[in-house]
Amino acid sequence: MILDIDLVSDFVCPWCFLGKTRLDRALADLKASRPDIEARINWLPFFLNPDTPPEGEPYRAFLEAKFGGPLKVDEMLGRIAEAAAPDGLTFAFDRIQTRPNTLKAHRLCYRAQSLGWKQDKVQALTGALFSAHFQQGQDIGDSATLADIAAACGDRRDEVLTWLDGRQDTDKVQRMADGVRRQGIEGVPFFILNRKLAVSGAQSTAVLGAAILQSLETGRPS
Repeated sequence: MILDIDLVSDFVCPWCFLGKTRLDRALADLKASRPDIEARINWLPFFLNPDTPPEGEPYRAFLEAKFGGPLKVDEMLGRIAEAAAPDGLTFAFDRIQTRPNTLKAHRLCYRAQSLGWKQDKVQALTGALFSAHFQQGQDIGDSATLADIAAACGDRRDEVLTWLDGRQDTDKVQRMADGVRRQGIEGVPFFILNRKLAVSGAQSTAVLGAAILQSLETGRPS
C-alpha cells in the first residue's frame, strides 16, 4: 500500500525542521507496525519571505526587524528550542549569520525528485539542508555550499554547481510555490496525506501518526 505525502515547507523554517523530524519518527513507527505500507514524500516549495535578496540578508537583523527586537527574538528562539528538545532536535541559532534566499535550495530538492532519487536519498538531502542552516550555520543560498551538500548525498558536485548557477527549473519551482499559495496554504509545515487529509504545523509524532492512519482508512481519491 502506498502512502502519499505532500510536504510543503521552507528550509529556513525551524518548525519545518521539527515537522520533518516528527514525520520521520511517525513513519518509522508506522513501518514497524505496517511494513506493507510504502511512504512517498513529495516536497513542495514555500517561501516564507519571497522578498529575500538573492545574496541573502543578515539573519539576526532580519528577525529583530520582523518580530520586534532582540528580547522578542530571544523568547521566540527559546520557545522553538524548548519545543524541539523532547524530539532530540537541537538548533544552533547563534551560528547563523545569513538568512538565505531558498530558491536554489528548493531547486536542488526539485532536481533530486525529478531525477527519480530514492526516498531515502531525498530525505537525506532535505535533512542535510535543514541541518546545514540550523545546526551548522552554513549559507544554503550559496551554490558551492549546496553543491557540497548534494555531493555528500551522492550527487556529482561539478554537475550540481553548474546546474545551480544556471536558471534551469527556476520557473517551475516558482510556479509550484505560487500554486501552493493559491491553494490557501499560508503557513508551513503543511502536510497533505493521501490527497485526502491536511495537517498544518509541526504537530506531535502521535498526532501525525494518527492522521496518517486516518488517511489510510479513508482511502485515496479515484
